[in-house]
Amino acid sequence: MTTNTDSRGFRARARETLLAAVRGLVLALVILPVSVLCFALAAMSVALIPIGIGIVTTPWILGGIRDVADVRRRLAYEWCGVRIRSAYRTLPADANPWARTFGMLRDPQVGRDVLWLFVDMTAGFLTALLPAVLLFYPFEGFAVAAGLWRVVADGETYWYGFVPVDGQATALAAAALGAVVLVGAFRYTPALLTAHFRLTRAVLDPGKGELVERVRVLTETRKDAVDASAAELRRIERDLHDGAQARLVAMGMDLGTIEMLLDKDPERARQLLAQTRRASVEALGELRDLVRGIHPPVLAERGLGDAVRALALRLPVPTEVTVELPGRADAPVESAAYFAVSEVLTNAVKHSGADRIWVDLHHVPDGGGMLRISVTDHGRGGAVVGAGSGLAGVERRLGTFDGVLAVSSPAGGPTMVTMEIPCALS
Repeated sequence: MTTNTDSRGFRARARETLLAAVRGLVLALVILPVSVLCFALAAMSVALIPIGIGIVTTPWILGGIRDVADVRRRLAYEWCGVRIRSAYRTLPADANPWARTFGMLRDPQVGRDVLWLFVDMTAGFLTALLPAVLLFYPFEGFAVAAGLWRVVADGETYWYGFVPVDGQATALAAAALGAVVLVGAFRYTPALLTAHFRLTRAVLDPGKGELVERVRVLTETRKDAVDASAAELRRIERDLHDGAQARLVAMGMDLGTIEMLLDKDPERARQLLAQTRRASVEALGELRDLVRGIHPPVLAERGLGDAVRALALRLPVPTEVTVELPGRADAPVESAAYFAVSEVLTNAVKHSGADRIWVDLHHVPDGGGMLRISVTDHGRGGAVVGAGSGLAGVERRLGTFDGVLAVSSPAGGPTMVTMEIPCALS
């Protein structure tokens, strides 16, 4: 039983060693031409930016380099279990070539990609080739012992490693050296391939610097969230003071007047009672609107999809809502998404001149989950995310939850506003 177990373990180890060597050889054969080509194209494209050609070509080339780096990240995890993170900055979908080019050039992750190409074509090539060399080189020593040195040397000394082969005795010494190297390959070849991917991770992984940047962004979005909450509280206080509270005070005064007029002027008292009843209805309506502005009851009871449908029914423009949500997100995420959609729809109704609006809500489960919402209209276009615009407020609201906002709105339309919030559904 022990012998069978040892035999299976040996075969598994031999297979792992051979697989690591073959994978390393394939990587080495691919690395050199691909990395050199990508590096040369990137350098050439950046050099052509001053004359305008590079503005068009650079985003495509840097995007291709990102694809190559993503393939290496995937292979690192699938082959050796080495996780390599990425932290690419999101660019607006409608960014012009100039903004896209310089946005990508300012991205630290893109800079790491280009640096990785240089490392990959040098140290990366050697570390990928080493597992194959370590495994296959011993077989040359065995061939030397079998007489290869007589054919190749042609009367001169044949060197195998540090062993000068000029006779059968030294040929056997070369075979012994090959056996030692083979034992080392059997033991270390998989680790050498892992070392190659760890070198890749050392260059490509964002590391702590990106985490510091992430903390800075989260700090800013938290400040925005606190400011937004304070502004919302002031709005509620103002609406209560100027609306429902004033009506309730007036109703109290009217009721006092009615009490004095009941005996002296019943007709006038009845008129004041009717007026007070109308004021109470108006006050109740204002309170309902105020509560709906804080957190709509339909959102709490039936979820984001039905809340957006209810919102669409109140719009003066026909709005088609498509919902594909297999569950519910956390309440804060639903609330942020609802008010973001509400703001975007309000902007579309006020400024787009569209005669129809489409809203699509769905959840993408990949990568931990993403709530994706798009609002589209065929209006006049020209919407931008800028200081003082409603879309800027939406962007800050989503940023609190690590969400992003992308706007595509060319002059003449159509306008598509896409919002994404990372979340899982329950």
